[in-house]
Amino acid sequence: MARVRLSVAQRREELLRAAIEQIEARGVAAVRIADVAAALGVSNALVLYHFSTKEKLVAEAFAHAAEDDLAHLRKLLGRRTSALRRLRTAVRWYAPTGQAKGWRLWIEGWAVALREPALREVTQDLDRQWKAAITEVIAEGMAGGEFRCPDPTGAALRLTALLDGLAVQMTAYSGAVSRARTQEWVDDALARELGLERAALTAATR
Repeated sequence: MARVRLSVAQRREELLRAAIEQIEARGVAAVRIADVAAALGVSNALVLYHFSTKEKLVAEAFAHAAEDDLAHLRKLLGRRTSALRRLRTAVRWYAPTGQAKGWRLWIEGWAVALREPALREVTQDLDRQWKAAITEVIAEGMAGGEFRCPDPTGAALRLTALLDGLAVQMTAYSGAVSRARTQEWVDDALARELGLERAALTAATR
C-alpha cells in the first residue's frame, strides 16, 4: 500500500515523535538517523532533508516533547477551581508516580545537555517555564489566603528539585523507592511548602 502523502508540518511531527520513541528505547548516544527512518519505513535521506543532522533532530525532538508537557501543564493549572486543587493535580501529574512525560527521555536529555548547547537550551527553557507556572499558582493561592508561603519562587524550585530527584531514583534504580512512599514524600513536601496540614491535601481532592 502506498504511503499517504503528508504535508511538511505533518511529516516533521511524525519524524519528531518517532525520534522521541527511539530515544526513549535506545538512548540519545545510541540512536541513529537510520533507526528513526526504519521505524517509519522511510529513507535516511528523508529524515536528513527535514533535520540536517542527528543533533538537530534530537534537539527538536526534545523541544517537541517539552511543548507537549507544557501544554498539558497549562491545561491543568488553568482549570476553574482552587489554587490548591490545581497545584496538587499538576504536581501529581508531574511526579514520577504520575502520567507525565517519560522520565527516561528527560534523564537522557539532562545528561546530553551537559555537552550539547542546543539541547541545554531546550531543557533549561522547560525548567524555567515549569517553575514559573508553579510559582504563579502558589502566589495566587497566597493572595487568596489559601496558602502560607513567604517565598513562592523558592517553594517551586524546591518542589521541582524533589520531583526530579525522585524521578532519577525511580528510573535509574528500579525498586529503590516505592510509588506509595514517593507519593507520601511529595504530599509531605507540598503541604510543608504551602504552610498547610497534610489533611488539607486530601480534602482538596474531595
